[in-house]
Amino acid sequence: MKPVLTHIALHIQDLDACRVFYQEFCQLRVIHERHPHGKTILWMAEAGREQEFVFVLISGGPNHPHDGQDFSHLGFAVDSKAAVDVIADRARLEGCLVWEPVDEPFPVGYYCGLRDPDGNYIEFSYGQPLGPGAPSLDDHFHLASDGIE
Repeated sequence: MKPVLTHIALHIQDLDACRVFYQEFCQLRVIHERHPHGKTILWMAEAGREQEFVFVLISGGPNHPHDGQDFSHLGFAVDSKAAVDVIADRARLEGCLVWEPVDEPFPVGYYCGLRDPDGNYIEFSYGQPLGPGAPSLDDHFHLASDGIE
């Protein structure tokens, strides 16, 4: 059986603030919540993808500061460059924009980056070979039977 990526789980220091951030900026919704051993665990998902992929937030974790060379992030695709700009404008006003919108050559596309309340970086992009508006990989890469070459 081939493994399938189903979730990412992060320990979060400020669970309530992160819940609001991911609901408002990423349009994720809580689909499961439990409270084992004094912790809160949230499963969040995009509407319609609840059985494909979930984002798990676990209370009681450390803050996640980034240094200037750390580009670790979660990536969300949006359906236009204008949508990236709208998110960047809102994040700028709320003081959480860390990467101004920039247009990079394929496969990177047009993107901006935000910092969630716990310090994790979140990218919003358009034009990558993933998600809404994705150009075909066949147009840019030779696909090998076991992956991209």
